Amino acid sequence: MSLLDSIFSGKDDTSLDKGLAASKKSFFSKLGTALAGKSKVDAEVLDDLEEVLISADVGVPTTLKIIDAIEERVARDKYLGASELGQILKEEMYGILTQQEKGKFSFDQSFSHSPHVIMVVGVNGVGKTTTIGKLAHQFKAAGKKVVLGAADTFRAGAIDQLQVWADRSEVALVKQEMGSDPASVAFDTLQSAVSQKADVVLIDTAGRLHNKVNLMNELTKVKRVMDRIVPEAPHEVLLVLDGSTGQNAFEQAKQFTQATEVTALAITKLDGTAKGGVVMGISDQFKIPVQFIGVGEGIEDLKIFDAPLFVHSFFNTK
Repeated sequence: MSLLDSIFSGKDDTSLDKGLAASKKSFFSKLGTALAGKSKVDAEVLDDLEEVLISADVGVPTTLKIIDAIEERVARDKYLGASELGQILKEEMYGILTQQEKGKFSFDQSFSHSPHVIMVVGVNGVGKTTTIGKLAHQFKAAGKKVVLGAADTFRAGAIDQLQVWADRSEVALVKQEMGSDPASVAFDTLQSAVSQKADVVLIDTAGRLHNKVNLMNELTKVKRVMDRIVPEAPHEVLLVLDGSTGQNAFEQAKQFTQATEVTALAITKLDGTAKGGVVMGISDQFKIPVQFIGVGEGIEDLKIFDAPLFVHSFFNTK
């Protein structure tokens, strides 16, 4: 058994397998077509593989990185059988995804700041508020005292939606009227969290992307106000992306990383798409670790991202 196989052995997650089913089916169907009748990896196979990876929304730069690595293997080994290609792809995907890891996350871990403040950003419709609700539920289940801040005061229904999640998770929510200053909401949220001795604060923010300068100014103002109450807050900026939007998710990542310092990614709606490669492409191109993935609508279907488990599940075609 290789080192890589030993890393993957014993790893199974039924909900993850189910959530990645569409991506796996599409990818391996196209890969099978590319390899049909082939006994070795040649230039034609690599061209077809490049097309398969790009169609899975791995992204051009990351795809070319993988193709270059395979070409190096072919040149070194002189002969590379088509049957070995899956294992090589597995190794390359694992290597790319683990490059950005910044330590194992768990909902019950101790944080160096109290409260630990997470500002959540992302455009409307990506599942941002739902992701916050699911995070609140899982932090609460792990024994953390959680406070939510409804600083997305521009989208109709955002505050009410977050209230539903707060009630469901039995955590406190700080809110103001629709149209209020988001920074004012963030300020009140952190004051409340400090007085309640909360462990974790999750701040929802407006998902408007009509003007990068306005977005940058707004997020900078929110961060500046929070730092007055809790030093160095926010301690994490979590960007939520809809995995099913493919290349549009890359553009959103570009806009938000230019507007603020994003420290982690949550990629949602992977269960409804064949574009699972977006997880690898965005992490690689923006050098930001994927911390959570959404593989279903259930409250437990927001998973802590585990690179070995993800790769094992992706290649588990049983």
